This record gives sequence, structure tokens and C-alpha cells, in this order.
Amino acid sequence: MHEQEQEPSAEGGPWWREAVFYQLYPRSFADANGDGVGDLDGILARLEHLVWLGVDALWLSPFYRSPMADFGYDVSDHCDVDPIFGDLAAFDALLTEAHALGLRVIIDWVPNHTSDQHPWFLDAASSRDSEHRDWYVWRDPVEDGSPPNNWVAAFDLTAPAWTFHEPTGQWYLHLFDPAQPDLDWDQPAVVRAMHEVLQFWLDRGVDGFRADVLHTIGKFPDLPDDPPPVAGIPHCALNDVPVTHERIRAIRSLIDSYPDDRVLVGEIYLMTTDAIASYYGDGDEVHLAFNFPALYAPWDADRWRAAIEETEATLGSRGAWPTWVLSNHDNPRHRTRYDRAAIHRGEDAATTARRSEARARAAAVLLLTLRGTPFLYQGEELGLLDADIRPEQALDPGSRDGCRAPLPWDGSAGHGWSTGPGAGIDPWLPFPPEADVRNREALHTDPNSILHLYRRLLAVRRATPELRAGELELLDTPPGVLALRRSLGAGVCHVVINTTDAEVELSGVLVPVGSTLLIASDDLGRTGAARATSTDRFMLGADQAIILTV
Repeated sequence: MHEQEQEPSAEGGPWWREAVFYQLYPRSFADANGDGVGDLDGILARLEHLVWLGVDALWLSPFYRSPMADFGYDVSDHCDVDPIFGDLAAFDALLTEAHALGLRVIIDWVPNHTSDQHPWFLDAASSRDSEHRDWYVWRDPVEDGSPPNNWVAAFDLTAPAWTFHEPTGQWYLHLFDPAQPDLDWDQPAVVRAMHEVLQFWLDRGVDGFRADVLHTIGKFPDLPDDPPPVAGIPHCALNDVPVTHERIRAIRSLIDSYPDDRVLVGEIYLMTTDAIASYYGDGDEVHLAFNFPALYAPWDADRWRAAIEETEATLGSRGAWPTWVLSNHDNPRHRTRYDRAAIHRGEDAATTARRSEARARAAAVLLLTLRGTPFLYQGEELGLLDADIRPEQALDPGSRDGCRAPLPWDGSAGHGWSTGPGAGIDPWLPFPPEADVRNREALHTDPNSILHLYRRLLAVRRATPELRAGELELLDTPPGVLALRRSLGAGVCHVVINTTDAEVELSGVLVPVGSTLLIASDDLGRTGAARATSTDRFMLGADQAIILTV
């Protein structure tokens, strides 16, 4: 392995503004001990792939001790590694090697809730007078014995966000699964304990945190009903309480007390950009917050234009830095979403199959050329679809198994995913479709594959300051086309994306005479698929995206 060279920041700002993050879901990345579940040693063994790809930072989804009711987001010990993933020594080895290779590492932090098997909750449930009773949110039943309010849990819209605890005669709050009781951040002891968790990992050398549903750590003390227009929506998507900002400022202050620009990335699961933007504060809350409206945008130029305009206007007015993401562990992969949407609109299956990867390739160009910090989800560089999960194979309480399928590394029977003494054992979930041909080894050998497209995009982004840090201007385009102008000093790039199924003629404004084609998403630009028809005209293929220097 070779350490990748870090380009200097185009603006001299913190590293995370220009980094490309790669989300690792440890259960599904690589299995080093052959037990069918991915682990930290598996990640360590595959770091070379990430260095070769050209990402700058890794985000590790939870690897803490957990009963796995929510596959690690139900934490039973925040300061230890679950044995299924390894141990603290394995984590330290992974962190050390990643840093040696020039990769930053952030980890998930789950501040809103714990597992119901956490020692804190076991004590809290033992008696109304226990030491940790008030660390969680308990309430008496209303007169008819029903839950204290009408809040709905995230994974089951027919279920309340409360579970009745018979031994102590009270309901406890859980915005997610009943096995994930909510902590009460009104209690100073809870705040101290969770700050100590952050310090534990910061002292080990992590570069920051992705904070799970960070906006939920504040709640109105009287826990009022959700109003009728939104009653029935999971309360986690509605919880927006002023005191939360004070708590995040204290967290940010702690993180900022460490050197080397440690970063706080907030999962603020609210459905408007304006609500999300408020959690940047005055530059004193989160450094970055996931931009969910863009995550849910379909493959449509008008919808993306609207999302970009709103993000630029809302965050720009605050001096906040955007994030962009197409897929993650909580949502169907974007290639799957785009295909389903196309079929829903009446596109036939053969056309969908023909256009499927083209859309994914063009989306990669869009993601990696927007102003802000991009997050890749493991396997999108392979163009993966969600796995087909039969009912008897389903495991996740939120029905998210399909996007969490194991990565296929080669075309062998076990796809090179498991090594070690138990190699060959079936993985914890089935592989995604096309794994025989859509695996890392096969795509690595094909210079025109989507994998090489991602690598070239990352290399071009790294070498082009205007793409990393330049201003963004949306340009006028024909219907179904999106175009960006990225500029920094004398450097100018145009990015043009066709979201339609027809070839489009572009004007000389979008493709100026003398501009140079850096990237064509179908990788056929070099052989004429994206071709000039005159000195000032340019033909852009269906579902094709290009990057030009102007």
C-alpha cells in the first residue's frame, strides 16, 4: 500500500470542506475471520481499495457492543468493540493504518438512546428509585392506561413511541425500536456520561463523529402531542426543540478543544433544508449536516436544480458548508431508486435495464462536482443495486436489508468476501444482483467500468481547485438538462448532466469553443459519443454527464 498524497486546500480551510468521505458499514464490507459477518480486520485488509479509489476520509457505522436489535445502533457499551467486529486493539490498528495511508476516520456516535441491555437501562428498569432511573424518559400512564402522548415510533407507524414496563408501572420513551430507550439529556449526569464517550474516542485519535439523529437529544419537558396534521409521522422526523442547540454547542466546544480540525457531522433527520441549516448555528454547532432533501431527489434535472438552489441559498446565507449524498445504509441505493421510479413512470423493463448504469454514472459526476462535501456509500463505486431479500431472509426492523448487502470482491463462489478459517460460510445477508460480474475484481480489470469512472472523478476533483472549493452557478439549459459552472480565480469548469433518454444539443454557452473534455460519464467521450456538430454545438448523449475545463 502507498500513502496517497493530499492536495493542499484550495481555500486554506479545514480538511473536511474538501474531503470525499466513504461510508463503511462494517457488517457488510469484508469478513476477515470467516464467520459470515464483516469486521474491523476485514476493513483493515481492504484499505488498499480505498486508497486506490482516492477517497480522503472514512466514516465507520457502529461497531460497539450491542445486542444487534438495530444492528449496532442499540449500544450496550459506547466505549468497547463488539466481539463480532473485533476488539479495541483491532480498532486501534485500523485507525493507525488508515492515518498512515492518509485517510481520516470518523465514527458513529449514538447520543439519543442506548440498548435496553445497557447497564444504565438495566439499572434504571430495576426500580423507580434506582441510580439511573432518571437517565431515561419515564412517564405514568394517562387515566385509561394508554401512553403519555401520541408520538409514533420510527420503525412501526402503527406503534407508539412508548413501551409499558410492567415491573415499575411506567412507560418509557423510544423514538425507534423498543430495544432502544431514549436517554434524558435534561439530566446533567447523562450529558457528562455522553461527553466522556466522545473524549474516550477523541483521545484514541478519531478525526470526528457522525452523530446519529443529533436533533433528538432535546425534547420539550411536557412531551406534548404531535399536532393532527403530522400525527402519525415518526416523531424523530418532527423533533425540533430550541434547547438542543445549546447542547450541540457544548458538544462542538468539546470537539474543538482537540487539535487537527476534528469534525462533527450531524444526522439532522428533518425534512426541510431550512430546519437542517439551523443546526449549523452561527458556525458553533455541527460542522456538516446531511442534506436529506437532496438524498430523496429523483433523477430529474428540475428537481435537482431546485434542491441545489435551495441548498445554496439557505446554507449560503449562514456561511454553512453543504454535504451531498446519493445513498446510505438507511435508504435504497440510488441506482435502485432511479430504476423503480422509471418503471413507476411507465418505462419498460428493457429500457430500464439499458439506462440503469448510465443514470448511476451520470449521478456520480453530479455528486462529485457540487459545491460541498460528498459522501459515498460503500459499493456505489461498483454501481450496486439493492439485494433481493426474501421474507425469510429479512433481519432489519426498518426493512433496510437490501442496501446493506455484502460487497462482492471477486467472481468466485463466495465473492472473496470471507477469508480466514470459516471462509465459504454464507454471509449474513445475500449478495446484490450481478455479483458474478459486478464485483471489485471484474470492474478493476475493465478500464471503462463505473469503478474506474469513480476513480477518475476523484482524481479530477483532487486536481481541480474549482471543483473542490469554487463558487457554483446554475446555467440555463434545455429541458431535462442540468448545468453547473464552478469557478475559483481563473479556473472554470462546466458540468452538464442530461437526465433524459434522448440526445440533447448543447449551445456554445454550455460548451464554449476551445473547452477541454475532462470526463464523460459513459467514458465514450474519447471515441466520439459526445461530439461536436459544429464549431459551437455539442451533442450530449442520453443520461450522459460531462466535465469541461473552460
